[in-house]
Amino acid sequence: MHEETAPLSISMTNSKSIGYLLIRVNSQNPVATMELVKKTYAIVEPGVEFKGSFVDENIERWYKSEGQLAQMFSVAALVAIILSCMGLFGMASIIIRQRVKEIGVRKVLGASVSGIAVLVTREFIWPIAIALLIATPIAWWAMGTWLQDFVYRINIKWWVFILAGGLSVLIAILTVSFQSVKAAIANPVKSLRTE
Repeated sequence: MHEETAPLSISMTNSKSIGYLLIRVNSQNPVATMELVKKTYAIVEPGVEFKGSFVDENIERWYKSEGQLAQMFSVAALVAIILSCMGLFGMASIIIRQRVKEIGVRKVLGASVSGIAVLVTREFIWPIAIALLIATPIAWWAMGTWLQDFVYRINIKWWVFILAGGLSVLIAILTVSFQSVKAAIANPVKSLRTE
């Protein structure tokens, strides 16, 4: 992935020993196939040590660091999402407790449950939108810089950022909506009793 594929010429002469040999096999028993290749190699190149491996194992070994990096980013992203949801849930709880009387008055005056839920949830959408406006160019630049190390790479499409932003807003709405609906369906008499 980091080096351009160059033209390749394969030849075999009797004067030189075999340096590298690729064999394509279609076998249900790879261990027996490897033993057969080893025996045949001993006949063709007597006295030379056989170091056989499968191509998919070699490729996996070459790109193990990229796989580990992808796994590390996935775990870090999952932890970040969980922590941000916990923070949003906590902030929603605090804000709703501060506005219990206001929600009670609105409910007494005829506000619907969905109207109150939208009112409370809307407060959390603006900070997320601002965060997305800040994070999108940074993420686009960071991904472009990382992809420059690869010879064969993709171009980042604009819709990926819209999808990520939409998912972020959806996760925030789902996280906050529990608290806002709970406050909206609460009995307003309890919240206004102290007035």
